[in-house]
Amino acid sequence: MFETIAWATDGSELADKALEHVRKLAEIHGSRIVAVHANELLTGRFGGGPLLADEPDLREKIAGQVDELREAGFDAELKVRTGSQDIARLVESAAEQVGADLIVVGTHGRGRVAGAVLGSVAKGLCHTAHRPVLVVPPTRSTERSSDETEKLTTA
Repeated sequence: MFETIAWATDGSELADKALEHVRKLAEIHGSRIVAVHANELLTGRFGGGPLLADEPDLREKIAGQVDELREAGFDAELKVRTGSQDIARLVESAAEQVGADLIVVGTHGRGRVAGAVLGSVAKGLCHTAHRPVLVVPPTRSTERSSDETEKLTTA
């Protein structure tokens, strides 16, 4: 069903969690995986520099993840998109170019107010993408640490 899956990644822990789902889906469907890293540029007086100072480190990490996917037997590649468009549009453009059937992205899972103030790539993709988008929320630990359990039982 999914011949090509675009994994939208910013190198964060949330993106790494989304990769777990990408791997499972790719195993089931025999999909090609395209890691899409979008880098919004600061324009104007800043001369088109990357928004994040650690951009080279992020690219290196993501390239390493793509290499690991290949070593595990997946057909995988990395696409880096840079521009003054917002991240969601850059990701959608890359997904369109590679013919992705699905975009997978992690999210912070912020509420309505925080999402409106801080913006959300996942929300943007849901509104701009012309293909299905799988949004992977952060995991919530249901186990309590021993310290938390002790506090509850002694209270």
